[in-house]
Amino acid sequence: MDRLFWYRFSADAVLLLHVAIVCFVILGPVLIVAGNMRGWRWVNALSFRATHAAAILVVIAESWVGIACPLTILEMRLRERAGFAVYDGSFIEYWLQRFLYYDFPAWAFTVSYSLFGLLVLAVWWRFPPDPWQTGKKIRHHWR
Repeated sequence: MDRLFWYRFSADAVLLLHVAIVCFVILGPVLIVAGNMRGWRWVNALSFRATHAAAILVVIAESWVGIACPLTILEMRLRERAGFAVYDGSFIEYWLQRFLYYDFPAWAFTVSYSLFGLLVLAVWWRFPPDPWQTGKKIRHHWR
């Protein structure tokens, strides 16, 4: 396989990673609220909650500062190195890109991300993380 194939493959992998992170950020509050209602202890694990909060804080900071996501930049560079027009390509690229990228003014994204950050903060306040929760089920062996 040639080098251009690997650039394109890598660009698709970065796009898939980007979609996974977006899903994690968007579905995080849903999982936290639903998990607390259903008694899922892992949704309050500090590692899960801190990772989620950090992810949305990065998105908010990028939008306020006005910089593009590093994953977007990396994907674009890989596509250019593969010799493809940006966002011209495979089925996966076509649909996943439409999921991630919309044509709105930058301020609309900044407001949306900031409001979503407030939602995450409200969920954090309503269902605080448990610093001792590891997400693993604790088994007690009684004799």
